[in-house]
Amino acid sequence: MAPPRHRDRGFSRRIQYGLFFGYIAAAMGTVASIALLLIARFDPVAYEGIRGLALDVTAPISVATRPIVRGTGSVASDIGDYFNAASKNRALRDELAEARRGVIQARVLAFENARLKRTLRLVGEQVRPIVAARIVGSSLSGSRRFATLAAGSADGVASGQPVRAADGLVGRIAEVGRHASRIILLNDGGSAVPLRVVRTGEAVLGEGRGDGSLEIHATTAGGPGFRRGDLLVTSGVGGVYPADMPVAVVMSASGEIAAARPLADPAKLDFALVLPEQPSPPPLAPPEGRKR
Repeated sequence: MAPPRHRDRGFSRRIQYGLFFGYIAAAMGTVASIALLLIARFDPVAYEGIRGLALDVTAPISVATRPIVRGTGSVASDIGDYFNAASKNRALRDELAEARRGVIQARVLAFENARLKRTLRLVGEQVRPIVAARIVGSSLSGSRRFATLAAGSADGVASGQPVRAADGLVGRIAEVGRHASRIILLNDGGSAVPLRVVRTGEAVLGEGRGDGSLEIHATTAGGPGFRRGDLLVTSGVGGVYPADMPVAVVMSASGEIAAARPLADPAKLDFALVLPEQPSPPPLAPPEGRKR
């Protein structure tokens, strides 16, 4: 069998020409390098011109290849982001949960600040309270409605004193201990408060129904009657409760009887103010003509 042609590179002209031109290119590159070194050593100004020319020649190539390089880097970054998405998602969820907790805390502080401002404004407008204390318990079922106040005789609390909150009248002190007392609430089945309708000025009587509401009775026949939304305040009659203290709002009316909702909800109260009991007005002196 005949040997294959061009088995040795000596028999291939193309390979020979390739080696020849490779040697020439290497020699030219060596000569050019030596020449650049000599120019840089003995003629720096000319060397700077050569570098500027090289920069001008390679700039278009850099501009053309820059998007490719940047696209390659972006693809690498996208791949890294894809594999790190789970950890970043967990970190973002943790940050969101922390931000939500901060928002909730801010809302709680804003509500507490508004409530304290209302209480301070209330203290400034009304008589000086005996004590401001926390409501620590309440019985809000059955016909008897009571609340426990964390203040007693050691704090100046006495039986019969009115108790109010920022929204309105809560009730009065029924029992007193050394460091705690019991409040009988307005909606207790045995509670009665003299009231006045703000719209008409009519004197009425509010009685607790034991179900969280008040039953309002007109004290005069043929009066102007009640309307839904009428505001009821204390009249000051009897000397127990100060006058013009907000108490309740009429929810429904039927003739000379109405159902009202107390403004101060005991289930939502944190603090309450104990006020001094109002002194009863002195008896009227007899007319001068009746004296003997």
